[in-house]
Amino acid sequence: MAITPPANRLWWKEPIHGLELGWIVIAFLWGLFMFFFMIAWHFIGDQNLSNETYRVRPAIYEEKVAAWAEEFQKRDADGQPVDVEGTPVVAPPEGGDVYLLARLWEFWPVVELKKGVKYRIHLSSADWQHGFSLQPVNMNISVHPGYEHVFSLTPTEAGDFGIVCNEFCGIGHHTMTGLIRVVE
Repeated sequence: MAITPPANRLWWKEPIHGLELGWIVIAFLWGLFMFFFMIAWHFIGDQNLSNETYRVRPAIYEEKVAAWAEEFQKRDADGQPVDVEGTPVVAPPEGGDVYLLARLWEFWPVVELKKGVKYRIHLSSADWQHGFSLQPVNMNISVHPGYEHVFSLTPTEAGDFGIVCNEFCGIGHHTMTGLIRVVE
């Protein structure tokens, strides 16, 4: 391997050194291995979400989420709506659909799910591209306006799970958070 250019300007006609050829073969084989294992990791690694994506108008999706949140909003013993810092807490029926809306600078509403129950999560953005990162599970989805992402989620432990935006979305990006609460 040379630091200076080869004396012969037709460098592609020079023979390849055995060590360099060995590294080229190793890199090529590793690339092939990674290419084919991308498919395998989807099934054996549970690392990629099997999701559905549909075209949707952001305003219509926003109305759908608002209607869903109003229908299933959690109420306390006195019949008053429950909220977390002004954001309504919604408790969907077991095994039902859950609708989340990403918008500047919040994930709306707060969702309360039951442990061990499978839900279909619908997710879209009302304005900009956002990132949905469920922590500490490390589930990540890029959320675009005009597209409704649908994926299945079965909570396996109780607790509060934070949602963070991991795509820069403007000056309030650092405050863009949400919450999924899992109860027994």
